[in-house]
Amino acid sequence: MSTPAPHALLARFSTRDVEPDLRRQAWHEIAHRWVDFRPAPDVPLDAELTLLSSDVCTLGATRSSAYEMRTGSRRAERDDMVVLTLMQSGELVPEAFSRKGAGALSLCAPREMGAFLWGQDARQAFLTLPRSDVVAALGHEPHTALLTAHCALAPALASQMNHVALLLGQSGRVVAEEYAGLLEATRALALLALRNLGRQGAVVDLPDRTESLHAGRRAAALRFMELHAHRHELDAAAIARGAGCSRTRLYEAFAAQDQTVMGALRELRLQRARALLEQGARLHVGALSWRCGFADQSAFSKLFRARFGLTPTEWHVRAAVRGAVP
Repeated sequence: MSTPAPHALLARFSTRDVEPDLRRQAWHEIAHRWVDFRPAPDVPLDAELTLLSSDVCTLGATRSSAYEMRTGSRRAERDDMVVLTLMQSGELVPEAFSRKGAGALSLCAPREMGAFLWGQDARQAFLTLPRSDVVAALGHEPHTALLTAHCALAPALASQMNHVALLLGQSGRVVAEEYAGLLEATRALALLALRNLGRQGAVVDLPDRTESLHAGRRAAALRFMELHAHRHELDAAAIARGAGCSRTRLYEAFAAQDQTVMGALRELRLQRARALLEQGARLHVGALSWRCGFADQSAFSKLFRARFGLTPTEWHVRAAVRGAVP
């Protein structure tokens, strides 16, 4: 008796096919029905999505302008779904663990409360699986977690997801039956990776919720600092707003790493100044200090020397001499 050939449906969507005034609602229905979807207010919504779906799973590839996604609030009809997400490019700052960039693979359980900040033009591949299949593979309920560092088979699964996602844009070279076979192979590899993860007990051994929240808030705050370090008036209150938490929670997140908020900001600014000194052929200490968020040139020079052992001028001269050596 022959085995029925696998089948899968391929579909493509783009916000550019929708009138600008209707894009947010349309994209919510197309790509984010199971979460709260909040596009960044300061950039136009621009996104693309390709889906390869069968009766038991879906593999997708997407690119989007910046947005925030919150899980666990409603969408009960998708509570039976678990998502494996691979960052292909760009950046994601999850609440549950540290920021992740290209190559990072994570598991998301949508029924859990969580917040995820997607950077501008981030690209990802994702695989959705029935929760019952994931529970059977893991041996316990799934929890949102970063898999890259905990699962021995994560690199193999990431490579497979990345390759299939790239092939989704090459329909002329791949026929429907081959797409279906690729999807089933990806599903099988994902369940194998989850069994490996469950056997190692990595999900159970992840940091507790408090530690996870601290890591997410600190990552969000550092990202905000990177974008706004040039602002001389930047303070803890503004950073807390940028990270989406109170100042108390912000202080706690940095204290958990034996750091202070303003100390981390000062270090980021000094590192930026050092990098600019090493890259620039000309030097104007006043302009440099202002560009890096220091309103007082004298204070900047003292802080720089205390941190690196040389004044900005001395560091610039040394960098220039090193650059001239063949």
